[in-house]
Amino acid sequence: MKITDVKLVFAKHYLFVHVYTDEGIVGLGEAGNWGYLMATAAAIEKFKEYLIGKDPFKIEDFNQNFYRSVYFRGSVVMSAISAIDIALWDIKGKALGVPVYELLGGLTRDKVRVYASPMVRDKDPEQLAKRYIDLKKQGFTAAKIFVNGNDKSLKEGHDEYFSGRIEMELEKVKICREAVGYDFDFILEAHRGMTLPEAVAFGRAVEPYRPMVLEDPVTPDNYDTMAEVASKIGVPIATGERFTSLREFEVLMSRHAAQYVRPDVCAIGGITTAKKVAAIAEAHDVLVIPHNPLGPVSTAACLQICASIPNLGIQELPGFCLNGQEDAMVKEPLKFKDGYLEIPSKPGIGVELSENASELYSLHERGSNSAKRYFDGSVKDM
Repeated sequence: MKITDVKLVFAKHYLFVHVYTDEGIVGLGEAGNWGYLMATAAAIEKFKEYLIGKDPFKIEDFNQNFYRSVYFRGSVVMSAISAIDIALWDIKGKALGVPVYELLGGLTRDKVRVYASPMVRDKDPEQLAKRYIDLKKQGFTAAKIFVNGNDKSLKEGHDEYFSGRIEMELEKVKICREAVGYDFDFILEAHRGMTLPEAVAFGRAVEPYRPMVLEDPVTPDNYDTMAEVASKIGVPIATGERFTSLREFEVLMSRHAAQYVRPDVCAIGGITTAKKVAAIAEAHDVLVIPHNPLGPVSTAACLQICASIPNLGIQELPGFCLNGQEDAMVKEPLKFKDGYLEIPSKPGIGVELSENASELYSLHERGSNSAKRYFDGSVKDM
């Protein structure tokens, strides 16, 4: 079998890739760099020149080649590698007639628990409570709560002062906990939006509400800062969603800076590298919560990893696809029931793009070049 072509598909704020072979098998992948789709597409086009005529089964070799052939790396290159890698695993599974998880060691579970990741932030207490009650009625047993402040100051900066900020975020968690009770887990998404003092103060104060995770309390660029937060609070930390190197995860875990790691299969180097991250995490007694803010291909690829590792924490289900908003993007949507996603049993990653996905979901990139800012005009971290 040989690779004959590589084609890109843009839909919504997603970039998909099809890898074609001379035996009629087509692999499907997705890139993770949603803020720079065109740059990532250009990288994939450059990889295409190398791939044509090659054996699609040499997945590890391709991964190593593209990572190490030129000294430029970073999110654009790694997202391009990821998209190709996922598509090649899809081809291999289809060619051998098995789901990808069978090639990764086989099933370690029968279904995958997921948490809802709503992208809307309710400022009204009643609406906030209602949103999480509704998620519980839909069958979810866990959900994300944004605790990364307001896009714009609501009280001329008072809600961004140290005490006001902590109190505002605590109140959100309190409202949600009272709404759904304690048979429901919370992933608190700080989105790298707290200082070290804020993260420690909030992490200690929020402990009575028993959150499952405090995600990215501070920027992950300084491992020692994250480790200091982890050592001073009783809430488990999760981080790693914007890492683009296997070695970043190893350093993070060697510092005991997180109890959960968040590899993004569409940004870290595909299924190949994400599985390695999970193995390193297992050796450090760390659980895995795959980052998944993207489309159905990302979700399907995540499920292959979740299905085959022993140290899964939970899986993110992005708010973009809640209530069937993206079901038409694929020929047969993944199935959610009672807080879990079913693991697809079809060969490959288990999903296929609809032929008219680009028409149904017109292209528009997420993000902008304008940073969010504090009340005093200084830049907030994204």
